[in-house]
This record gives sequence, structure tokens and C-alpha cells, in this order.
Amino acid sequence: MPFIPHTDAERAAMLSAVGARKISDLFADIPPAFRLQALRMPEGLSEIEVYERLHRLSHRNAHELTCFLGGGFYDHFIPAAVDALASRGEFYTAYTPYQPEASQGTLQAVFEYQSAICRLTRMEVANASLYDGGTALFEAAMMAVRATGRNRIVLDSGVSPIYRVMLRSYTRNLHVEFEEVDVAHGQSNRARLQAAITDQTAAVIVQNPNFFGAVDDFTDIAARAHSRGCLVIASVYPVSLGLLKAPGDMDVDIVAGEGQSLGLPLSFGGPYLGFLATRLALVRKMPGRLVGETVDRQGRRGYVLTLQAREQHIRREKATSNICSNEALCALRAVIYLSLLGKQGLHDLAQLCATKAEYAKQRLSAVPGVCVKRSAPTFNEFTLELPIDASEVVARLVDKGIAAGFPLGRYYKGMENYLLVAVTEKRTRAEIGHLAEALESVL
Repeated sequence: MPFIPHTDAERAAMLSAVGARKISDLFADIPPAFRLQALRMPEGLSEIEVYERLHRLSHRNAHELTCFLGGGFYDHFIPAAVDALASRGEFYTAYTPYQPEASQGTLQAVFEYQSAICRLTRMEVANASLYDGGTALFEAAMMAVRATGRNRIVLDSGVSPIYRVMLRSYTRNLHVEFEEVDVAHGQSNRARLQAAITDQTAAVIVQNPNFFGAVDDFTDIAARAHSRGCLVIASVYPVSLGLLKAPGDMDVDIVAGEGQSLGLPLSFGGPYLGFLATRLALVRKMPGRLVGETVDRQGRRGYVLTLQAREQHIRREKATSNICSNEALCALRAVIYLSLLGKQGLHDLAQLCATKAEYAKQRLSAVPGVCVKRSAPTFNEFTLELPIDASEVVARLVDKGIAAGFPLGRYYKGMENYLLVAVTEKRTRAEIGHLAEALESVL
């Protein structure tokens, strides 16, 4: 139960102010038969277990879908402290620090966020955040074009189809060319990727895990790219980095990603958080704001906007971007979330997601007519092959209270019978079993 600091005298004063003698008088309009007399909770429950128990009780009469959707946006548990701290007025009502010296609290929060992203990705510098994962990937691509003086980008089709559409939309009127390399059995086609990288390539863009859930190590792709003078850009799922090899350890040059899974609710599509990190050598090509740490004349620690290559601050033709406003409040939520988990907590979270996903594979593969694609290792997301159209299956399972996954035929021709399923730490053994039983009933 939450800690309530009010004394008996304070409660009596408040009741007197509203004309009530005792707290039960406040509920006099509710018939006694409909009042909850006591909330009995077992001892020793964790915060997530208490939340889930209360959540189930409060939604007995509401229809809510059990979420197995992924595709870049995930139903993770958010500790109550994230909302409590991020909703403080000092942060929640603050605007962009155009007078940064007067915004030390906001600047320090951004600095800590940048530091956390660098540690997570094993990169040397991160900016103050971007709109979302797709715009972050676009900014990474433009960084590569500026850094290399080339305009050709090799794009793995395992990169989110949403991001690929965004890349082509944002560059429609720019002199940027994309060569898309198809995946092979849900994995990056290494031979074709290697062959596509030439002396004219600005960057190769990959994703880990890719859109089909496949996990990879792109160290060899990075070596090939660097031998040709081009950069490697990786789009990553941040929670997976608690378990998987960091992009910096693969010698990747620029890392982008969607930070929604770091303490941000799904919220019907936003607001979300794009993160961007790179090597120090490329910092002058990075868009947006970067907060740095310094000391004043008295030697006291302080925070400043070290770089702000936006059109508001420098000549427009010199600006690195004009769509890179940072998501400071979302970034604050992310750094609070990461601080609460810590290094070991993030590892445990990632391990839990991966373990539950493996259990889901076992349960679902036992359903007649269902085949789990096992051509590559996965993290918490995997692909099912069904005997009928996946969109039809998803529609039927919604009626059973389950958002079963993402039908891949929406973006990939010939994959109409394939379903992308995601499992997070929130999904229980019972829910996974219910999905398997419901899936079998509709096939």
C-alpha cells in the first residue's frame, strides 16, 4: 500500500472542511452492497505483482487485450517511480531551455540521459534525443552522407518497414539513393550485403534484432564497410542490449533506436523517443542538442548546451537538421527507468523477456498447423507460419481478448500467412497458454 503522510488531526480537519464526520461518509451515495469492504493482498508481492493483481480486479468488467504485439513498440512494465518523478512540475511544465544557464536541472537530466545511452550502446557521444526511432534513423543516414560526401546507402530489408518508408519519404527531394538488400529466411543476406558495399557507399543500415526478431552480429559487415570508407548504422531495441552484444562492440559507427521501451507507455502511438549515439569523431555531424558538463569560475560543476547545430542557433545553411527538437520529458522518463533498473536489472529484464519468448515458442509450436521459424536466434520476438492468412487469425483472436501479433503480409509480399509475436516480461505463463489455446481454436 502507498505511504500516506497525513496525521489523524489533518484528516479530521479535511473531513470537517467538507462537512463529513468520518471517511465512510464520503461514500454514502454508494449502496453498501457495492462497496469494497477490504482488499486482501498476499504478503511479499513485488510491485509488478501488486500492480497486475489490482489491474485484473479493476478491469473485471472491461475488455482489455492481452498484448503480444511488437514490431518496434512493446508492452513493458513501467515502475511507479517513473511517473512520480517525471510528473514533478519542475520537469513537466518546463519548456526547451533557450536560456540554458537558468535550466540546470533540465540540463543535468539530459546529460545523465546522454551518458546512459552511451553506456547502453557502447558509443562515445549521444545527443539530447529526437522525435522517434524513425527520425533518428533518418538523421543517422544524413550524418553518414555529410561525413563521407557520398549519397548511396545500402539498406537491409530486415530494417523496420515503417522506418524504410520514413527514410524514403524524408529523402524524396534530396540526392540520396537507397539500394535495398532482401533478407534470406528472415536473416540478413550477408553475401549480398557484402557485395552491395562499394567505394560509392555512404553507409549500410542494419537492425538488431531485425523486424522478424532475428538476432545478429554485424562485426564482419562493419569491417567490410570500413575497408570501403563507408559507415555502419545500426537501429537497435534498447532493452535487448541488456543481453545482446552492444553495437559499439561490433564497431558500428552510428546507433539509432526507439526509446519507447525505456519507461514510456504505448499511448496509441506516442509521444515516443528517438535516441542517437555515435563516435566522437562524428560529433560535429550530429544534429540537435548536446549537453556538456563544465565548471564555473568558482570551480562549481555546471551544465551547458555544448553543441546545438539547429537552424534556430546557427545560419540555416549550416544547420545539420531542422526537425530534430529533442523529447526532453520522454528522455527524462528513459533515464529514470534505466537508473531504477541499473545494469543488473536491465540484464535480468532482458533475460526474462528472452526466456518467456522461448517458452512461448514451445507452447505455440505444439499447436497443430503452426510452425515457429527457427532459422536464427531471437530475443523476445519471433515469427510464426500459420496455415491460413495471419490477418484473419488476428481478427478472430481480438474477439477472444488477445492482440496476437503483427501480420507480416501487411509489409512483405508473399508472407500473408506469417505472424510476428512479441513477448515481454509482462506476459505470464497463463497468458501464453491462453494464446496457444485460442490460436488452436481458430485454426
